[in-house]
Amino acid sequence: MTVRPILKYPHPALRSSAEPVTEFGDDLRLLADDLLETMRAAPGIGITAPHIGVLKRIVVLELDRGQPARFYVNPEIEWFSADTVRQEEGSVSMPGVSDEIERAVNIRIRYQDVAGVSQSEEATGLLSICLQHEIDQLDGVFWIYRLSKLKRDRLIKRYEKLQRSQR
Repeated sequence: MTVRPILKYPHPALRSSAEPVTEFGDDLRLLADDLLETMRAAPGIGITAPHIGVLKRIVVLELDRGQPARFYVNPEIEWFSADTVRQEEGSVSMPGVSDEIERAVNIRIRYQDVAGVSQSEEATGLLSICLQHEIDQLDGVFWIYRLSKLKRDRLIKRYEKLQRSQR
């Protein structure tokens, strides 16, 4: 397993749609393991292949280090609840800044595991929020584009200032 470099905002790949995974095997398992190690090193609780410049539909989540990591290949949201919640979100590709995003409280997704077996899952709470956030990323919707233009512009300025201060 290898920790790979994470693309930083505003890299164009972070606004690109990822392609479906069609081949399941050792290369996919290695990529999934690298994503897990990269996410842990960031540190973060979720990452996608586009975060490391691989435009494939793969999500890795580890919401609690005491529980096994979750791997989602080709995830698609089948259903959203009408109820919403505001949750603080950020990204391994834009470290040091966060803001509240409104998301559906509950969702149902379909996906494949790393062996290619089709799965379905209902999610609520933090799992629901993280899945929506990462599936957005796979669709080329970087999380800050869920903010109003005013909030997004302020957050980008905060991020740029933070980046300058760390040089």
